[in-house]
Amino acid sequence: MSVELTTIPDGEPLDLTNCDREPIHALGRVQSYGALIAISSDWIIQHASENIDAYLGAPAEALIGTLFTDIVPASLAHDIRGRMQLLSGPDAVERVFGVALRRGDEEMMLDLAIHCSDRTIIIELERADASIGQADYVSQVRPMIDRIAKGRDVEHLCQLAARQLRGLVGFDRVMVYRFEEDETGTVVAEALRTGLEPYLGLRYPASDIPKQARALYKRSLLRIISDVDDPGFAITPAQSPEGAPLDLSLSSTRAVSPIHLEYLRNMGVEASLSVSILKRGKLWGLFACHHMSPRILPYSVRTAAELFGQLFAFVLDQKEADIERAERDAAQEVHDHVMAQLAGGRTIADNFETLIDSILPVIPHDGAVGWVDGEFVCRGATPTQEEFLGLTRFLNTTAVGTIFNTDNIAGLYPAAEDFAERAAGLLALPVSRRPRDYIVLFRREIARSVTWAGNPQKPVEAGPNGIRLTPRKSFEAWKEVVRSKSARWSKQEISSAEALRVTLLEVVLRMSDEALEERARAQERQELLIAELNHRVRNILNLIRGLVAQSSVEAHSAGELTEVIGGRIHALARAHDQITRENWSAASLRELVVTECEAYVSGDAPRVNLAGPDILLEPLAFSTMALVLHELVTNAAKYGALSVASGRVTLETVPEPDGAVRLKWREVGGPPIQSAPERRGFGSTIIERSVPYDLKGEARVQFDVAGLRAEFVLPAQSVTVADARPAASSPAKVETLRPKTDLGTLLADVLLVEDNMIIALDTEDMVTDLGARQVRLAGAAAAALQEIAARPPSFALLDVNLGTETSGAVADALAKAGVPFAFATGYGEDTALSEQFPDIPVLKKPYGKTDLEALLMRL
Repeated sequence: MSVELTTIPDGEPLDLTNCDREPIHALGRVQSYGALIAISSDWIIQHASENIDAYLGAPAEALIGTLFTDIVPASLAHDIRGRMQLLSGPDAVERVFGVALRRGDEEMMLDLAIHCSDRTIIIELERADASIGQADYVSQVRPMIDRIAKGRDVEHLCQLAARQLRGLVGFDRVMVYRFEEDETGTVVAEALRTGLEPYLGLRYPASDIPKQARALYKRSLLRIISDVDDPGFAITPAQSPEGAPLDLSLSSTRAVSPIHLEYLRNMGVEASLSVSILKRGKLWGLFACHHMSPRILPYSVRTAAELFGQLFAFVLDQKEADIERAERDAAQEVHDHVMAQLAGGRTIADNFETLIDSILPVIPHDGAVGWVDGEFVCRGATPTQEEFLGLTRFLNTTAVGTIFNTDNIAGLYPAAEDFAERAAGLLALPVSRRPRDYIVLFRREIARSVTWAGNPQKPVEAGPNGIRLTPRKSFEAWKEVVRSKSARWSKQEISSAEALRVTLLEVVLRMSDEALEERARAQERQELLIAELNHRVRNILNLIRGLVAQSSVEAHSAGELTEVIGGRIHALARAHDQITRENWSAASLRELVVTECEAYVSGDAPRVNLAGPDILLEPLAFSTMALVLHELVTNAAKYGALSVASGRVTLETVPEPDGAVRLKWREVGGPPIQSAPERRGFGSTIIERSVPYDLKGEARVQFDVAGLRAEFVLPAQSVTVADARPAASSPAKVETLRPKTDLGTLLADVLLVEDNMIIALDTEDMVTDLGARQVRLAGAAAAALQEIAARPPSFALLDVNLGTETSGAVADALAKAGVPFAFATGYGEDTALSEQFPDIPVLKKPYGKTDLEALLMRL
């Protein structure tokens, strides 16, 4: 078989008559300045040596030698084989430049391109341009990329690229053609020879570049037509030995569709070059190059143009990424600003003006409406409230939780024609699911002109074989005036709107969370109030029980017992009334003294004198001093100065430099005291021990002949003259260990940690009755820790709340020492230390000996 493939420009055919017919097959057309050889890999395998896997080695070299006998030098086979080894994928093409080829006495320089098509190796040959060095294109592309990288934005970048590429390829016109979302194409940049009509800004219908052509542009990044009138050459045979057509998609010299050639002729173009702009695998656009006369572009220059297109795509991607990053930063600034503005708990409607001011620089618009919780707020050019309510019903039919935008509201919602002049396009940001609330941005109608390269409504015509594509003959600008439409919302604006929507949802959710948290806090306050009330009731009941038990020791009759207990309980009740009258805050010592004395002092003459400034007692100190003053006044009324008409009592308050207050009780004019009483009752114990034990203060009592003298030092944390309050301490979280032991061993040495002296004494009696051999008392954590350090007890009962602290540190020390212990509290079993010591039993106040014994038996 004779296969003729030319080696233009001399126009003489390359005679391959003596070639073996089996390996050669091709289909289609090639341009007449190039030659194409398709070699079946099956043939290579059939003629290979025993090592079939090496068919690209020596057998291929032998094959190439057979095909180009007396023409191809032996080194060419090696070069082709090496290039084939570099093919990185199914669409990869490798080139060999400046190959010497002899034909008789004549030597020609060829450029070769090698690629694979299924099971076929395709080799393309072109006459090389001896004036261009092999690596020259690399040196040209690098400075070109450096120049375009300085582009300010995408448009400027494209314009610089068009100029650089025109300088490289020398075509009359170089355009940057960008594909739009609707698959139409727009000329966004252009560099052209003087005298040519500009195409910049023209829009081309999608049918100008069919989908199959776009798919080809993604596979083959460069496509050239050197002469639209070149007839080309057919390659025979028409089919491969297997009967399949040959895929020439990656062939650079293959001919193109006659329809496309006629399309170019209608434009007055004689030669064209297309370089794909492929960004992240997607066809972003093309460099479309036109020349008004035939132009054969050397392969090395075409390769440089292809490389330029690839590098330009990277620069373009980086520029668009920079722009997107800047817009994200701007959107983040809007987010931060909006969150700061709405941080005070105000609603979106309350901050609508501030919100829209923040959005405007990022998403330009002409008007905005807020529809939140049934409230309508607006600014700028917008529909009326009644018109918007109808539009809202339409918006509710759109997808939930996504941005909705359109540049033609009336095209989707016909009633919008009534307000199209004010609001033709919208961008809706849903900020809730149910009910559907929105922030909606509007744009006015823009009567814009779209310049088409020919009428887009008539992109095809009937051909001689029926309805089929035929090339357009008119490229005159055809303007379409668009009404009832606004400027389109860009991808970046929609992306910013989505970020803003998330921000607004965050605000709405935060306000909702704050409302839920407030309800939860109210619930917690209620539960705490109930727990506090329960705690106080239990403590008071336990206190009363202790008063009854201790008072019964000194009473000689049931009547006296009733009187003593009633007086003490009444004193506590009066104190409780005074401190709860101001929401459990500090109360006046002066009022306490007046209240206590009014039952015993009558007549017009002053019997009790108060000297010094009034002192405010904290609630604990107030209850303690209520009992102390009750005992002092009662004893004065029975045995001291207030028992006779001539007697007087003075109570002086003296502030100390450290914030403490010294109280001086003086009785004069009463019956003379011969000596201190021999019998010390419970009342004396309250006077002498309550302040040191309960308040960690000082107490001193002196029985002078002239009358009783007593001094008390109340520490600074118990007294104030202002509103300052000491801060409560926080318990430490520790783990506890509780050993098992018998009751006799358990009560060998008992430590009672209780901040209330009466309860401590009463509990001491209980454990003594239960068989305790030794009982130690501690009213504070520090004292308890000292006792443990001196000698670990066999068992400890800890009051959870010790004034302004808890017994957590004591529990930790006991756990580390391996000492069994239990908690006592008026809060119930859910104490402040329940989480830290979940296995420790709790004794609820008020408790008796039976309750305590039951707890001990469980240990």
